[in-house]
Parts: sequence; C-alpha cells; structure tokens
Amino acid sequence: MLTLYYSPAACSVASHIALEESGAAYEAKQILLSKGEQNTPEYRRINPRGKVPALALEDGTVILENTAILTYLARRFPEAQLLPTDPLGEVRCLSMMVWLSGTVHPSYTRIARPERFIEDESAFPKMKESGRKAFWANLQELDGLLAGKQWTQGAQFTACDGYALVFYPWAARFELPVAELKNYTAFKDRMLERPAVRRVLEREKSILLPAAA
Repeated sequence: MLTLYYSPAACSVASHIALEESGAAYEAKQILLSKGEQNTPEYRRINPRGKVPALALEDGTVILENTAILTYLARRFPEAQLLPTDPLGEVRCLSMMVWLSGTVHPSYTRIARPERFIEDESAFPKMKESGRKAFWANLQELDGLLAGKQWTQGAQFTACDGYALVFYPWAARFELPVAELKNYTAFKDRMLERPAVRRVLEREKSILLPAAA
C-alpha cells in the first residue's frame, strides 16, 4: 500500500487530492508542521529535507516533491486521467506544476517564513510585504489563466487542479482579497463539488469547508 506523509493545509494537499482521485489504496500519515514533527529523526529518515509531502511506495522507495509525486500517480494510475494524454497537453500541465511549486509557493513563503530567506529580523517586514505583492500578483495571473476554463488545463480535470487549490486558503489566511478573483473563486467552488476533494479537505479540516470555518 502507498503511504502519504502530509500536514493539514500544507502544499501536500495537492498530492493528497491526487491520491484520493486516483482511487489507489493508501494510508495517510499526518506530520504536523506546527509541532515540528517534520524534524523528528523518524521522519528525517523518510525525508531528510524535513518537508511534506513524501510518498512511500510498497517497496520502500520514497518520492519527494509534489510535482514528482503527482506525475508518478498520473502515470501509475492512467485510468484516473490526472495528466493529458497528448504530449503537448502533458508538458503544459507539468509546466504549470513547476510554476506553482517554484514561483507561487515561494512567494507565499516570503510572507509566512521570511526567516528562510534572510537572517536579519529587522528586514522581515519588508520581506513579508514584498512577498504579499508577489503572491497576490501570482494569484491574479492564476485567475487570468482560469478565464473561460472549467479546470486549469481546460475541460479535463488534472493533477494541476489540486495543486492550484492549495493557495486559495493560504491567501485567505493572510487576509488577501482572494474572493475578488472571480475565476479562481469559481474554480474553488467547482473543486469543492468533487467528492474526492471534499474527502481530503474534511480529513484535513480545511477552512474552505463551512463546517470547519
């Protein structure tokens, strides 16, 4: 059985959703970042980087990083159609995953974890402010990419969609006016209608669900 190591509301939501959508049998093991559980010797043996997500395969192999995990799941469980089947469509989906992980996520981290970028605490406010501007600009770009589309890649739901959802509650947490992004908000609402997505968000007690708000 596959084992997913995740933390509620972290970027691991992307892999968690893809696993649930795939229909694969898996065990979800919670690693609470808020309690520093990612730094325990036990977890460091699984992921020496001390981050989530991590996906352990049946033979003990561990896959790290959302983009790698999402690609693996899509190719191992092709019946779930988590990647487009045409080469150009697949590359576009992978390109979006890389943008989400390498550009959008780090812009948020500048708000939430400025110490990862600079040691001088007196510079934290400026780092956070620049992060807010960059993160908001990235969300506006994402909103534009969703214009006229049901999902990030068009009519087909893909692994990119769970990843794109990650940032909506993050924006709300820092009181960015994400509800003003009409395309992104409509996308979020469509995501909440998917049973697999709701199961994951209920398990993680997401603020996106009214009962968890």
